[in-house]
Amino acid sequence: MSGGLRIAADQDTGVAVVTLDRPARLNAVDLPLAGQLADCWHALRFDDSVRAVVLTGAGERAFCTGIDRDADVPQPNSPYMVDDPLLRIGPKTNDLWKPVIAAVRGMACGGAFYLLGESDFVVADTTAAFFDPHTTYGMVSAYESVHMAHRMPYGEAARMALMGTAERVSARRAYEIGLVSELTGPGGAVEAAVRCAAVIASYPPEGVQGTVRALWAAQQAARAEAFALAPSLIALGNLPAQRQAELFAGRRAGGFRVR
Repeated sequence: MSGGLRIAADQDTGVAVVTLDRPARLNAVDLPLAGQLADCWHALRFDDSVRAVVLTGAGERAFCTGIDRDADVPQPNSPYMVDDPLLRIGPKTNDLWKPVIAAVRGMACGGAFYLLGESDFVVADTTAAFFDPHTTYGMVSAYESVHMAHRMPYGEAARMALMGTAERVSARRAYEIGLVSELTGPGGAVEAAVRCAAVIASYPPEGVQGTVRALWAAQQAARAEAFALAPSLIALGNLPAQRQAELFAGRRAGGFRVR
């Protein structure tokens, strides 16, 4: 695929590497890329030669920075309906039960958590940093916070969501709290993730996929209930789009601490 997504499959190992390929935009997701991700997961469901997947971002600066601020996302004129294109970009949402390992280099923030939340585990290098900018710009962190509350201790998820752009969780801290399962040197995350994926892909796929489905089921009911509240919380809590844009335009560079 072109225009924002690359897929490279190794027939010998059974591992596919899916790369968000918009480094000039810090791998932010626009509407075409959102559609390509959904198409990618659907295609991998039917490709029996692929038994495990590594998901990463191109370049050194970011894994993914969420929704592209320049993307035109029309919204229904109703507080009961929120059209969020990122809800359709994850592998589990698209009924893919092959294991997906995220390999993170650089920033992972905001809507990146839709992808991290639907990955089975996360490998990161020491340049990785995690944060959620929503509250800084007058927005409710709803879906993102639900995903992260299932991946890290509640207090850590709450702190990250509430501190906004004032603080970034370092790769080391993310490893200490369990968000990241393996920490590598700079540039080593993809290689380490592929190594794990190759081991998993060597096992009988039925048992692997059943295990992925069972692990997801352990959290799925609570996640679904929380997601049901998200549209109304966003409609009630978000500032108008113009005011959000003003806050975003006036953001301070370098005004954060790393923890």
